[in-house]
Amino acid sequence: MTKRFGSVVALAGVDLDVEQGEFFGLLGPNGAGKTTLISALAGLVHLDSGQIEITGHDVVRDYRQARRQLGVVPQELVFDPFFSVRETLNFQCGYFGIGQSRERDAWIDEILENLDLTSKANANMRSLSGGMKRRVLVAQALVHRPPVIVLDEPTAGVDVELRQTLWQFIRRLNRDGHTVVLTTHYLEEAESLCSRIAMLKAGRVVALDTTASLLKRFSAHALRLRLAPGAELPPALSQRAEIKDSVCSIAFDHFAEIEPLLAELRNSGCGLNELDIGKPDLEEVFVRVMHERGETR
Repeated sequence: MTKRFGSVVALAGVDLDVEQGEFFGLLGPNGAGKTTLISALAGLVHLDSGQIEITGHDVVRDYRQARRQLGVVPQELVFDPFFSVRETLNFQCGYFGIGQSRERDAWIDEILENLDLTSKANANMRSLSGGMKRRVLVAQALVHRPPVIVLDEPTAGVDVELRQTLWQFIRRLNRDGHTVVLTTHYLEEAESLCSRIAMLKAGRVVALDTTASLLKRFSAHALRLRLAPGAELPPALSQRAEIKDSVCSIAFDHFAEIEPLLAELRNSGCGLNELDIGKPDLEEVFVRVMHERGETR
């Protein structure tokens, strides 16, 4: 897929397959092309070249069926100020030809409950806080039970309690067979939720693998030490250590290496104030991948 906006190349040959039922992460810095890709997926942007299919339906040639397969939670807060929350969801159902029925009302009630919106069902959209409005955007994306759900920064500006409730609901939908594509700057969310991750930079895919493989390739366990005042690492360890904010980090691959490292510290008489074991971290992976692929736009 390629897309230019004047002299800006938003997508420069992106090629992706997301499997049915997958929880897929799409990560990248600002300007990497994530929102352009999602907009093309939703038919809001026309590609210069390439094509997109959603469950086998081309988003241009078979756009009606493609749209029915997709639920998108946009990054921007977009809402109609004249309707209540329930009216907004009823209208959204109508866009997909879903008439009034007990089943439809029961599903809307279930969505409202899972997003903690039941008490606001009859409130006007204008009266809601920013976090509440974002919950309604999530609800709108789900009312037609789409097999593919795209979440573009869904928890931006959302409180911690709702964030946990939202992810419980989305995890349940994923277990039920819904495909979920997530973009987020909260990398701990992507690490815990996504089975596979693509990293975009300057409109290109610069890393694509399972989350576990990315962590193994680009990050490592680390023994983190805060030395006692006046203490120094023995020369052999100081060559391996990375020092940041007075914390020494010594990378290791296997837990069997920890005891020899501690023994070397003991034998050298190096005093410690703190010690912990750091796990591989997706944020570290992200920074390394972006750095190794050159400067970001």
